[in-house]
Amino acid sequence: MAPLLILSIVTIVVRVAGLGGERSWARALRYGLAAMFTATGVAHFVGMRDELIAMVPPALPEPGLLVTVTGVLELLGAAGLVWRRTTRAAVIALGLMLVAMFPANVYAATHGLTGEWLDHLVPRTILQIVFLAATAVVARGHPWRGPAG
Repeated sequence: MAPLLILSIVTIVVRVAGLGGERSWARALRYGLAAMFTATGVAHFVGMRDELIAMVPPALPEPGLLVTVTGVLELLGAAGLVWRRTTRAAVIALGLMLVAMFPANVYAATHGLTGEWLDHLVPRTILQIVFLAATAVVARGHPWRGPAG
């Protein structure tokens, strides 16, 4: 639930305040996504690491390494979102990563690995769809070429 709150609050604050001259929802959303992926990326190393390792389906090798790699990719993607030249590539890569990591959510939901309401597959799936939709909005609303920023 925290990632959704971070995404929502940062997006609204950036849009309403017009921070960085961002007056469109799609452009403000990229900052919300950057904040969200920063928080989730950091969680791969601090606070939730053990829970994230437990979510890796047993068929996949080296769960600790996979969590480290995905954490680094989330942090790099977050940085890529805020630099306009790399926003589109970053948001597409992060969207693909959300899809690739979905089996871990299914595994966690079907094996009772968390204690929150997100144990259930339906809420986890809905959140994943919201995050994917946010990446699609940013990808669609961001020009292929534009000023560096």
